Amino acid sequence: MDVSGKAKQLFQLKFTSKQFTRMSKKAKKQEAAQRRKLKKAIEDGNTEGARIYAQNAIREKNQSLNYLRMGSRIDAVASRLQSAIQMKRVTKTMAGVTKGMDKALQSMNLEEISAVMDKFEEQFSDMDVTSQFVENAMGDSTQVSAPVEQVDSLIQEVADEHGLEVSEQLGTPSLSQPASTAEADAEDDLTARLAALR
Repeated sequence: MDVSGKAKQLFQLKFTSKQFTRMSKKAKKQEAAQRRKLKKAIEDGNTEGARIYAQNAIREKNQSLNYLRMGSRIDAVASRLQSAIQMKRVTKTMAGVTKGMDKALQSMNLEEISAVMDKFEEQFSDMDVTSQFVENAMGDSTQVSAPVEQVDSLIQEVADEHGLEVSEQLGTPSLSQPASTAEADAEDDLTARLAALR
């Protein structure tokens, strides 16, 4: 891959990293909105609504963190690519400057420079693996239901923040909980099957 091709990849990676950062901030705002709705549901004694808003808030928080992690990973790849581009330019410049100076060329140890460049190019062929990781990470972030403990903990946290009392109904799982548990079990089964395929 030539320098201009790598420069285009670098631009795309930086752009994608910024997109993930924006998506992380957006998910964080959505989490705050769900927390406000949760507070209102607690005030109104709306058991089902409180659980739904708590699950939504937890999901948005997890999405925000996943987007942030992915943006960070992409940014790290972009830094490596930028280093490779700079190394290639420096190598070309040095080769031009040292033309005709055999002693200088021998002291530069071009084999090491070439080996480093080969390693960078191998990393770029592994970009498919990175994109697979992105798909898996994004799949994990779209999990529909949050664990009951996290939901109860968030409900209590929001109630405490605003000096609200949690009704006894909110402290216990609702009647519709077995259905969501069955869904969670089915999802866990799918996750286990996916892990077995890897």
